[in-house]
Amino acid sequence: MAATRVGFIGLGFMGEGMATNLLVKGNALTAMANRRREAVDRLVALGANEVGTAEEMARECDVIFLCVTGSPEVEQLIEGTGGILAGAHPGLVVIDTSTAEPTSTVRLAARLEAAGMHFVDAPLGGTPAGAAAGTLQALVGADPAVFERVKPLIACWAATIVHVGPVGAGHKMKLINNFLSLGYAALYSEALALGEKVGLSAETFHSVIGQGRMRCGFYDTFMTYVLTRDENAHRFTIDNAAKDLRYLAGMADAAGIVNALGATVKNEFVAMQAAGEGGKFVPMLSDFVKTKNGV
Repeated sequence: MAATRVGFIGLGFMGEGMATNLLVKGNALTAMANRRREAVDRLVALGANEVGTAEEMARECDVIFLCVTGSPEVEQLIEGTGGILAGAHPGLVVIDTSTAEPTSTVRLAARLEAAGMHFVDAPLGGTPAGAAAGTLQALVGADPAVFERVKPLIACWAATIVHVGPVGAGHKMKLINNFLSLGYAALYSEALALGEKVGLSAETFHSVIGQGRMRCGFYDTFMTYVLTRDENAHRFTIDNAAKDLRYLAGMADAAGIVNALGATVKNEFVAMQAAGEGGKFVPMLSDFVKTKNGV
């Protein structure tokens, strides 16, 4: 796989670290500016090539990673004017590491397969720090043979790689994963607000929960913000959280399942988004919940 020509689109908080690891671990990397011009400049300085369109990247690469906001962006990059399909060739593999709608993922996969290409969904678990360190988790939906082909590339930025099933399974599992983590965020936020209202500080809260069985990695980054006000402790926006929970609601509706807790969690994030605070990061939900409760 060392000679594989790899493309990367979506050099945001997570993507830049992932792309950097692909490059420094021996892969010929081609990058494209999406929103962060400075990220492309840093990669080019390390030896990456740059292209102006996804169509051009598709002509030059064997594998293309996408790390963008969600399904509309993925669909535009693949099917839009100057998109991947316009320059694609048989054997090309597109790996979507975004958190996307499974129905869109399956549809795009069928379209690529019909043209002799392959689609893989490999959404992420972890933080930007983990992306830079190459220690993310990847939840991969793919044909087994395609999975074996791309696994060494994913291993450049992921320490844990789980093949969860066929195409679409990765995005389904990711939505459930994010439902759990964002559910924790909503629960922590309300518990902290209630504690403070009855005279228990965040430090007291942490002195108990931080030493008990309910502590986890998500708790640690969440509470790092709460206790130290480090805004970079967990760089995942309220806008992205609300989007993921909307996707979860759609998946639940399609499955015909009652998702009452999912709706409650979604409404917490959508309320903060509607208040004009969607660009803030997930741990800041704790401030929003306190404020709406007069704490």
